[in-house]
Amino acid sequence: MTDFDVDLFVIGAGSGGTRAARIAAGHGARVMIAEEDRIGGTCVIRGCVPKKLFVYASRFAEDFEDAAGFGWTLPQAPVFDWATLRDAVANEVTRLSGLYRKGLEGAKVAIREERAVVEGPHQLRLTKSGEVIRARHILVATGGWPSFDPPIPGGELGISSNEVFNLPALPKRLLVVGGGYIALEFASLFARLGVAVTVLHRGDNILRGFDEDIRTRLRDALVHAGITLRLGCTIDRIEELADGSRRAHCAKGEPIDADVVLVATGRRPNTRRLGLEQAGVAQGPLGEIKVDVASASSVPSIHAVGDVTNRVNLTPVAIREGHAFADSTFGSRNWTVDHATIASAVFTTPEIGTVGLSEAQAVAAGHEITVFESGFRPMKATISGRQERIYMKLVVDAQSDKVLGVHILGHDAGEIVQAVAIAVTMGATKADFDRTVALHPSAAEELVTMRTPRAG
Repeated sequence: MTDFDVDLFVIGAGSGGTRAARIAAGHGARVMIAEEDRIGGTCVIRGCVPKKLFVYASRFAEDFEDAAGFGWTLPQAPVFDWATLRDAVANEVTRLSGLYRKGLEGAKVAIREERAVVEGPHQLRLTKSGEVIRARHILVATGGWPSFDPPIPGGELGISSNEVFNLPALPKRLLVVGGGYIALEFASLFARLGVAVTVLHRGDNILRGFDEDIRTRLRDALVHAGITLRLGCTIDRIEELADGSRRAHCAKGEPIDADVVLVATGRRPNTRRLGLEQAGVAQGPLGEIKVDVASASSVPSIHAVGDVTNRVNLTPVAIREGHAFADSTFGSRNWTVDHATIASAVFTTPEIGTVGLSEAQAVAAGHEITVFESGFRPMKATISGRQERIYMKLVVDAQSDKVLGVHILGHDAGEIVQAVAIAVTMGATKADFDRTVALHPSAAEELVTMRTPRAG
């Protein structure tokens, strides 16, 4: 007889948790998973998947306009219906959540649709049923949660990215508070759906942590798209007006009236009320679970993966961390995730694709660098008449010739950088890029045709 009910108990049925559960079960482990919300987690339910679908919808506006330059005439001006988009996306989210469930059921993972609280290194309690579970290993994969940080008086009158997909009607005016990628993605897509968008951000520029040339060019592109940017300004309070709209009072400048205020000032690890403290799990200042390279916490039987660790907060990273944990703990393969070189994208319009070090990061790391860059008008725009630019940048170590970073702003930047990330991860040099034959005509060919370094 074993002292444990299961070999692995997973808290959180998002991308990282479900991957770990399925892989562990495939290795023969007895696995149980608890989820108090919908199965699928942030990315599927209220994050990257529905947001990307909304982004696709928003870009049709410019496609309709561009078609005229190519000989297409629409019989009438296109009409957008918010409810159709909202409900179609909701149906797709439901479908994907169902697939996640089927995957767990197919792997013989026991599902508990309620909150689980840790009561010790090997014990959990389900808060709805009261069921107590003894687990040989516990994996926390509860992700992150929107934070109104710092707190805003009247902040309850705003919404977070969790609620934005379910708005009953398309607002005429939207105020977005924040300057990170979540804030800017929503600002960009709503602007293209015809909403008057204002972005309020306390920093002097957007997208802290990204390459400076990318940040500046995206900022200019957003302004060109009609988005009002209020930078270097904080929000003091939000009040409700008589007509039900919101008024945001700023530290400087005039107040901003909006139908909806979206507060996108960041996310924090979702560790509140999980009982981690009483189990002795060490946490960081944001509540993140401190883990080692193998995702092990300060308690040997408790591991954590994904955004709850606040390492690299991206869905594919959570999936790989969950997979590595399951293989290492229950399988015959012991491996860890390398967080050093990870591609990412920001799905604004224009979008960003990036991998490796920014120029500033490379210099701070002690590299002597050479920078190659190219800015050009995409081929489509020469006929459509749209005023848009694509920008590409290579950050190269001057001594070794190794490509340290690739940064792209423009159409399909995310798609392009995924392939480029393979080369950067393999340690490709600028000479490797140079001897690669260009694919013409394409925007991506600029990556292998940049020959002259930037002066200075």
